Amino acid sequence: MKLIYRLCLATSVLFSACASKKEVIGEAEKIASAKTPIQTEVGFWLTKGDQSQLLTKQNIALNFSNATNSNATIEVDPATKFQTIDGFGYTLTGGSASLINALPAAEKGKLLNELFANQEDAIRVNYIRISIGGSDLSAMPFTYNDLAEGQTDETLAKFSIEKEQADLIPILKKIVAINPSIKILGSPWTAPTWMKTNKSFIGGSLKPEYYQTYAKYLVKYIQAMKAEGITIDAITPQNEPLHPGNNPSMYMPALDQANFIKTALGPIFKSNGINIKIIIYDHNADKPEYPITILNDAEAKKYIDGSAFHLYAGPISALTKVHEAHPDKNIYFTEQWVGGPSNFAEDLKWHVSTLIIGATRNWSKNVLEWNLAADEKYNPHTDKGGCTSCLGAITISPAISRNVAYYVIGHASKFVPAGSVRIASNVIENLENVAFLTPEGKHVLIVCNNNNSETTFNIKYNGKLINSKLEKGAVATYVW
Repeated sequence: MKLIYRLCLATSVLFSACASKKEVIGEAEKIASAKTPIQTEVGFWLTKGDQSQLLTKQNIALNFSNATNSNATIEVDPATKFQTIDGFGYTLTGGSASLINALPAAEKGKLLNELFANQEDAIRVNYIRISIGGSDLSAMPFTYNDLAEGQTDETLAKFSIEKEQADLIPILKKIVAINPSIKILGSPWTAPTWMKTNKSFIGGSLKPEYYQTYAKYLVKYIQAMKAEGITIDAITPQNEPLHPGNNPSMYMPALDQANFIKTALGPIFKSNGINIKIIIYDHNADKPEYPITILNDAEAKKYIDGSAFHLYAGPISALTKVHEAHPDKNIYFTEQWVGGPSNFAEDLKWHVSTLIIGATRNWSKNVLEWNLAADEKYNPHTDKGGCTSCLGAITISPAISRNVAYYVIGHASKFVPAGSVRIASNVIENLENVAFLTPEGKHVLIVCNNNNSETTFNIKYNGKLINSKLEKGAVATYVW
């Protein structure tokens, strides 16, 4: 107690002025834990599987030198460049928007700034995906042209995005105000049911006689969002086109998607002056032949920017297979869930090494985790097909907690802005890694230790070394 009293005096806080013993101890702990920042050439942010460090900047001196040793060495080579990066982020599902929008104004603003602002205490998310109409993580399925059974509306006179005015559009407007350059990808889970073969939200296919109408529907969506001050950067024609069991969902095989793009979507976008990107597939890496088939169609290909992937099946290396087949077209990674309850240590290691590192090393221009926010029971979601255990990057219940996907994305989004370029680095001794050069000339190296024990290693740049170590399963971002 005497030590605590002296520490309290040392900060000019008299013991008699402290309201309680708890306050005194708190002041003592602050002083005892205070550290003078160390001069370092390399910033070092760390997350451990036991959650004792969570995207925490380390007060460690890492300065390049000519010293040598026998440790494994990751060499970063900025002269060898690969794809330009568009960003890292999440899907802002309808349910996410509802939960965030229901927060008190001050708490909502604080959270959105923490996620999207370009400031020191933010993770600087710069790419989001939204559903065009409802997704399985909306409270219910819907489109922007829902009609009574038996009705049709080929002129789209009843088209309306009014259902998004409650939550999604207000949250998007706040995000755009915070980060005007954020990239937004729109993906439909289904066309309006009256355009489908089975007249249902679940499954069925888009009737060819409605190809033109559905393309115009997507044009009206882009224009309506633009009128709200929200610019859509890209769309995919269909989320998970080979998964017709979701609620909502729509089956769209590769030849159908190619025909829809070349006969309707591409030409109608062009005639309406719509210059946003068309990104195909948007499904698992086990079927690289799907995007390759579409891109092999020269008429469809001329309207297409690239291909998007999820990883619920197949290897991440399939992205490179598609890149090599059509190197003039881009690669994107647009969805991966975390199943709840999460095993933080294993999910951290897998998602960083396989997606943040693996997807970008296989040519992806972005990495998006799935759901931004859910409540403690993984709600909201649709019935009969909606995801019942999708863990959000944050949980709102109503208190806010941050889950593993928050830190997975944060290790990249906080340090790698849009316009960065992936540069060469070697993988050695299970130290999975990827390196980037930012527009400001900073070098960023993300490392995940996939060894079963703590590993000491070097980072080599410009002929000089720094020495670092990571516990098993730990993730680090180094910046210089």
